[in-house]
Amino acid sequence: MPDKPQLAITLGDPAGIGPEIIVAAWADPVVHELCRPLVVGQPEIVRRAVALLGSSATVVEISSPDEARPSEKSIPCLSAGDPSALDVAPRSIDARGGRAAYDALVAAARLALDGKIDGLVTAPLHKEALHAAGYDYPGHTELLATLCGVERSAMMLYLPPEPGRGGPAGLGVVHVTLHTSLRSVPDLLSEGAIVDCAWLISDVMQVLGDGTGFGTPRTHQTRIGVCALNPHAGEAGLFGDEEQTLIAPAVARARASGLFIEGPLPADTLMVRARDGEFDAVVAMYHDQGHIALKLLGMHRAVNITLGLPIVRTSVAHGTALDRAWLGTAESAGMIAAVRAAATLSRARRAGWVPVSLLAGYGENP
Repeated sequence: MPDKPQLAITLGDPAGIGPEIIVAAWADPVVHELCRPLVVGQPEIVRRAVALLGSSATVVEISSPDEARPSEKSIPCLSAGDPSALDVAPRSIDARGGRAAYDALVAAARLALDGKIDGLVTAPLHKEALHAAGYDYPGHTELLATLCGVERSAMMLYLPPEPGRGGPAGLGVVHVTLHTSLRSVPDLLSEGAIVDCAWLISDVMQVLGDGTGFGTPRTHQTRIGVCALNPHAGEAGLFGDEEQTLIAPAVARARASGLFIEGPLPADTLMVRARDGEFDAVVAMYHDQGHIALKLLGMHRAVNITLGLPIVRTSVAHGTALDRAWLGTAESAGMIAAVRAAATLSRARRAGWVPVSLLAGYGENP
């Protein structure tokens, strides 16, 4: 593919499965067809993953993205972070691992913000290790929002179509609230946040198109279903009135601004309808409402995409899997899917696509 986008893949927490899923994905020819990848983190940790998997690839330390010459046999790695990360034991929760993940992410984000790379793909970090290192962020999404200086961002899980099978051309789920207690969710919801999430996911689903990484934007307007908060969509107020007082007005406002949107709909049946192709995107009110259903549909194909940033960022949709790390058995399909999505979005950015989130007044006066 001519003029392939350059993507930085951050190493994540060195105690987890990040290093090995990167090396495993690196061996897949499709990764190199889609982009020019480089790794950001400690090169020696990548070498350990290469040895673990018995790969014949060579890790080449570089000092800038311009020096990267990636291939299935060559892994360029831009060193980032303190060498103390080399002492982190596999499958452990260690502040040094949290710091290593943070340092790699900051280095890659700055490269993207400076226009030196086209986008980034992140391997998982461990939230407890991140906090132990002194960084008070719930996860990648919130940390990246701070680094990029944005106030309105959201986490989207994206399930691309399964290769070789029919069905809908991808499904996206965006979360109005994310890393917070279930008890706090109703108080954190607002009409504006629901409308913002609907606009964010409508925009990005148009660009992802057929989900192959080589496709074109979809031709129909994104069809969005909005989850109710309460069982049975509240049963006309019997089980809670958030549907009537908050979610329905937000849906009406989003529809009036030009979106193809329905809701609030009971979450259990909405996800079935979305799976069957009636909707392209779902707005979930809280973390597990969206995560559980989508991961049941395709845990290892799912991709985490941060919406609302001025840079492209995707990730695997799973965590560090400390119970399975450094055993040579980690599944790399999610990393490959994350590379596909990042490559698609990066090429769209190169072609002139400006995310709606970067336009003044989106959601209110789009």
